[in-house]
This record gives sequence, C-alpha cells and structure tokens, in this order.
Amino acid sequence: MTDIGLQMDADDQAAAADANVASVGDYVALLKPRVMSLVVFTALTGLVLAPGHIHPVIGLCSLIAIAIGAGGSGALNMWYDADIDAVMSRTRRRPIPAGRVTPGEALAFGIILSAGSVMVLGLVANAVAAGLLAFTILFYVVIYTMWLKRWTPQNIVIGGAAGALPPVVAWAAVTGSVSLESLVLFAIIFMWTPPHFWALALFKSGDYERAGVPMLPVVAGAAETRRQILLYTLALAPVGLLPWFMGFGHALYGVVALIGGAGMLWLAFAIWLKPADDRPAKRMFGFSILYLFALFASLLVEALAHLAGLGA
Repeated sequence: MTDIGLQMDADDQAAAADANVASVGDYVALLKPRVMSLVVFTALTGLVLAPGHIHPVIGLCSLIAIAIGAGGSGALNMWYDADIDAVMSRTRRRPIPAGRVTPGEALAFGIILSAGSVMVLGLVANAVAAGLLAFTILFYVVIYTMWLKRWTPQNIVIGGAAGALPPVVAWAAVTGSVSLESLVLFAIIFMWTPPHFWALALFKSGDYERAGVPMLPVVAGAAETRRQILLYTLALAPVGLLPWFMGFGHALYGVVALIGGAGMLWLAFAIWLKPADDRPAKRMFGFSILYLFALFASLLVEALAHLAGLGA
C-alpha cells in the first residue's frame, strides 16, 4: 500500500509539473494577440493608403515586423505587470501569474522579439519606420507600462499614443516620412482610446482598485469618468470625419464615420445620463471596437478599390 501511495504522489507531482509547463499557446498569449490583430489591421490600412509603391514582399515583411514588435512589447508589458495581473479577475489566468511562464522567460522573449522586429523593419523598409517602431515599443513599455499605468489616471490618455502609432509606422515604411494624413490616422486611434478603455474601467473598477491601478473611476469616481467619456467622444466624432473632409476617405468612409460617430455619441450620452446602469458602458466598450474597425476597414476597401481601378 505504501508503494501504491508513493506512486500516486509521484503521479500527482508529475501532473502538476506538466500543468506548469508552458505551451506554444502560452507564448502566443504573451503576444496579446487581440491587441496585435488591431495593430496589424491599422498598420495594413496605413500601408495601403500611403502614396507611392512598395513591393508586396517588402510590405508583408514590414507588417510582420510591426506585428512582432507589438507582440514583443505585449510580452514585456505582461512581464512587468505580472503582480497586477495576478490580482485582477480578467488577467489572473495569463501565463505568468498562472505559473506556466517564468518572468525571466517572458522578459527574454519580449526583448528578443522587440529588438528583432526593429532590426528587420530597418533592413526591409527604412530607418524612419524602424525608428518609429522602436519609439512605439519604448513608449508602450517604459512610459506607459512602467510609469503612467501605476502613477496617473491619465495613463490611458497619454499611453494611447503607443497604440495609435502603427499606421504611422506603416506609412513611413512606404514613404520614408510622416505626413498629415498618417497623423490623422494616429489622431483617430488616440482619441478613441480613452472612451474605449474608460468604458471598460467603469464596470471593472473593482479589479483596478484591488490591483492599485489608478484608473479614472478609482481615482476620480464614476461620475467624472462618465463625463470624460462624453467629452472625448464629442471630440472623437469630428476627428473621425477628417479623412472624409481631407479627401483621402470617400463616400463609403463618410457614411461609416457619420453613422459610427452618431452611435458612439448616443452611447456616451447614455452612459452620462444613466449613472446607475452599467449596460451602456458595456455596450460602448463593444461598439467602440466595431466603430474603429469599421473606420479603418472602409478606408482600406476604398484604397484597394482605387488601386484596382474600381473607384475614385
């Protein structure tokens, strides 16, 4: 019986050890694939909209480099934020707090991917695009993750610059420069970020409070957060129309921007007018993703139609 008991204990320990071994999926999770998909999509739009010609292989390699840079910075974010992730319900199953990936492994993984992505983009595209990608990674990891996130309720506002830069990086990969049009794409994402994440923070404020993250609802209260969501959405709606006004967004984009902007405003007013109801904030969080996707998708469709000779 003792031998059987010892064998059972050994089997249990082996099973526990196996459960803590990182899988390929764990390393994919470190890349923050949902964030990466948004980065790739907005970068693709910037790449296609940019004037001039880029060889398809160089364009593909540039997009892959931007995606890997985003993934590397995501891994570094998870490495630094492992203590916060461990106490938040929506993040505690991530690979590091769950014990499947060690902090050192995540750190090395993130550094290698980040440095490699900048080098590749510099080799296949140009130094301007590589420099912008390096700045994006450093801004997200150092300025946002290590400083802003834990010290100020404006973390999302300032830190949103990192998430808004991918179309600018892609534009530079084609042209070797930054233009007003690429900065408008940056402005759309930058202005979209606060209402999107503050809507999430409204119904997840308990998580942020437990983790000690000074998100706006925790520091300034839900009422001020609702007011700020409304103010930023009032600013976002006209910014979203700028590509149409400037002529690099056409009829399809104009319709999408008008309808989507109206939807964002409706939800922002609903959040402001119904302080006891979390449903408008949850709807805003979901709809805002659709809104941003629709804006960039319509720009992409119009640009591809133009390249194919099917539109203006």
